[in-house]
Amino acid sequence: MAGARSDSVCKFICEAGDWRVTNLQLQKILYLSQMFYLGIEGERLADVSFEAWDYGPVAPTVYRQVRMFGSSPIKNVFFDARPFAPESKRRKLLSDSCRDLLPMKPGELVEITHWKNGAWAANYVPGVKGIQIPDNEISKEYQSRVRAEQIKPD
Repeated sequence: MAGARSDSVCKFICEAGDWRVTNLQLQKILYLSQMFYLGIEGERLADVSFEAWDYGPVAPTVYRQVRMFGSSPIKNVFFDARPFAPESKRRKLLSDSCRDLLPMKPGELVEITHWKNGAWAANYVPGVKGIQIPDNEISKEYQSRVRAEQIKPD
């Protein structure tokens, strides 16, 4: 399951956030958007894999691309990003995710992704990086959240 190019997804999120999005926020919004898309469409939103790090799920390739910004807002480093077609399912889901998640504080996003019944919690080992969170567990997290009525699909 390939998914859209990660730079296209990341640029979309950062643009939607008026370029005030930090690496932490980007990671959490990217993860939650991936979870929604996996749960709804059965395939990846973006061509990234996530690992269970201390502050939640992280896409290491994206982290390395934007880590130079630290906790400051990310500037446009997504020079080869391609725009989504207006009728794209990915664009629609990203628009909805950004509408709902961008207003949240970084701590709120961390709390959401640290859900005790989620894929991150099932794979997290304190202080250890490199533990991948399987896509099927991310998809199961979506289903569990829907059953727990934490999220409601559109």
